[in-house]
Amino acid sequence: MKKSRRWRRRSSLSQMKHPVRLPERATPPRKQQTTLLQRSPKKKVKKRHRFVKEVQIFLTSTFCPPGKKKKPKLLNKLDKTIKAELDAAEKLRKKVRDRKEVTHLRPSNTLLLTPTVLSCVCFFAVPQGKAEAALEAFETLIQQHPQSPRAHYGKAQAEDDLAEKQRSNDMLQKAIGSYRDAAELPDATPDLVRAALKRRAERQQFLGRMRGAVATLERLGQIFPEDISLKNDLGVAYLLLGDNQSAKTVYEEVLALAPSDGFAKVHYGFILKSENKIAESIPYLKVCRRVNRVSFPRQPPHFERVLGHQEGLESEEPGTDDGRFYFHLGDALQRVGDKSAYHWYQLGHERGHFASVWQRSLYNVDGLKAQPWWTPNETGYTDLVKALEKNWKMIRDEAMVMMDQKTGQFVPEEENLREKGEWGQYTLWQQGKKSGTSCQAVPKTCSLLERFPEAIGCKRGQIKFSVMQPGTHVWPHTGPTNCRLRMHLGLVIPKQGCRIRCTDQTREWEEGKVLIFDDSFEHEVWQDADTFRLIFIVDVWHPQLTAYQRQTLSAI
Repeated sequence: MKKSRRWRRRSSLSQMKHPVRLPERATPPRKQQTTLLQRSPKKKVKKRHRFVKEVQIFLTSTFCPPGKKKKPKLLNKLDKTIKAELDAAEKLRKKVRDRKEVTHLRPSNTLLLTPTVLSCVCFFAVPQGKAEAALEAFETLIQQHPQSPRAHYGKAQAEDDLAEKQRSNDMLQKAIGSYRDAAELPDATPDLVRAALKRRAERQQFLGRMRGAVATLERLGQIFPEDISLKNDLGVAYLLLGDNQSAKTVYEEVLALAPSDGFAKVHYGFILKSENKIAESIPYLKVCRRVNRVSFPRQPPHFERVLGHQEGLESEEPGTDDGRFYFHLGDALQRVGDKSAYHWYQLGHERGHFASVWQRSLYNVDGLKAQPWWTPNETGYTDLVKALEKNWKMIRDEAMVMMDQKTGQFVPEEENLREKGEWGQYTLWQQGKKSGTSCQAVPKTCSLLERFPEAIGCKRGQIKFSVMQPGTHVWPHTGPTNCRLRMHLGLVIPKQGCRIRCTDQTREWEEGKVLIFDDSFEHEVWQDADTFRLIFIVDVWHPQLTAYQRQTLSAI
């Protein structure tokens, strides 16, 4: 059958994997019979329909062909002359990496920024001598060609591999220096400079050298001022350093250049929320999807995603599908009374960020029993509960004396959990360590607790007094981890008006009695009494954690 002239293709676009045809309504009039993909060389084409031009520009610039990722150019003129030697050394290095095998899993205390794998990390077995041989090969090349950026970069990568094998911070520090040396050599290609400095920043962050990582990323931003991804990385580095204001400035610059950048939006929203600008943060954290649908008869699978304007969490840009953003978006919505918060919690659960809609902790160990309320027998810590309840008056009296003193007073809650009111805390243990000299004010209480390692050794918990004044409301919130349970011992409890909700169950404190709940589940507190409420909070390890896990889990 003869092919219609209307759809004849004579350009490179004819090789598209998913050829696109314009609908009939978008075809130019017959007198201007020139196809979307073909322009006659013999006569000048008259003014086209605006729709046709816009789609043509879009397709040719964004969509044709749906190409492969551009391979970085790491070789300069010198490196090209020794390419065979470089390839041989690199082949040896890659052989080392390819032959790594996972030997076992064990808890780790090094992955605070990856909640889903916080409890385990892979350690690898590298064939003896191979990593050293790869490093030696690149060092030999550097002796022969000291101005070769690619040889220096290969040496840095080999040192990086060897540091992983030996689990050596000293070797990793050498790799960090070698990445810098490679990037600073004259005639290093832009791609090599970018790769070397970016990897340097990553390894600096791994060692906890946040200021060094910031300096490296700032340097990258000066070299590549138009690279949005590097600006986003710099913003994250500022956040890790605790410099939210500098991060905010960076993301404001990114959004001025790329208003729909999803990564910048969610991080900017996170910063606004940390500043208690709840309503302002929601549009940045929340999805705002405006898809300009075009009814193409044969759309490629990813066409709508490219054409659609998606922001925030559903932009699906790298770095946006993170449990922390679902957590903070839902929290912000709850605080403005928007019931759609639970839609986002449900979505976060479906994407594997939360154990359930109610249990939204981010730093977890899989497989632990999960329920909002516990009995002493279920925890196995009956001796601790009995000791607290037997000595509750002694604990209360020490707390009351300490409250009456002008020094050592309760510190206001600093996690931005209150809607209103006054809530103070006096901490005795934090992350499994005594908090300064606080025990001097309550020596008998501390002496009692030192008999119970499940409490004072809980690196993911606290032991503290909590006083709450009338008219206080604590927002619905969840704790950071499922690795602990929280005990509340009532010390001074008004007869009416004080209550705590965990999931959909609400309970009240009693003087001299212990309540036990899992604070990784959503909970909320009201203090509507006429006088203050005083309780003693004791966090304990989840009873199903092994001794090894308790020893090796990171502190929170």
